[in-house]
Amino acid sequence: MRPYSMDLRTRVLDACDSGMGTMEVAELFNVSTAWIRRLKQRRREDGDIAPRKQRHGPVPILQGHEEDLARIIDEKPDRTAKEIAALLPVSVSHQTVDRVVRRLGYRFKKRL
Repeated sequence: MRPYSMDLRTRVLDACDSGMGTMEVAELFNVSTAWIRRLKQRRREDGDIAPRKQRHGPVPILQGHEEDLARIIDEKPDRTAKEIAALLPVSVSHQTVDRVVRRLGYRFKKRL
């Protein structure tokens, strides 16, 4: 979901500053009352009304280790995910290794 534009933010705050109630402003601009209260609180505490930087979760543990993975696989292509996980410089589970290896385009050979 994209953040509300700066134009909308300033129009909402201008309407609130002109004496309209939070409920009226919410209905006028089709936004929630909770969002208006948080916006007013941010302006009061920080003096800033710009949208915050979007957070998208933690950085993947194997980010930056793709070259190590490719090198380990190219050295001996029939290694299992557990063997590859043991050779990596970071501690990861074999499921994580399996997921990243498949995303990189490699496949594990099935053993009987």
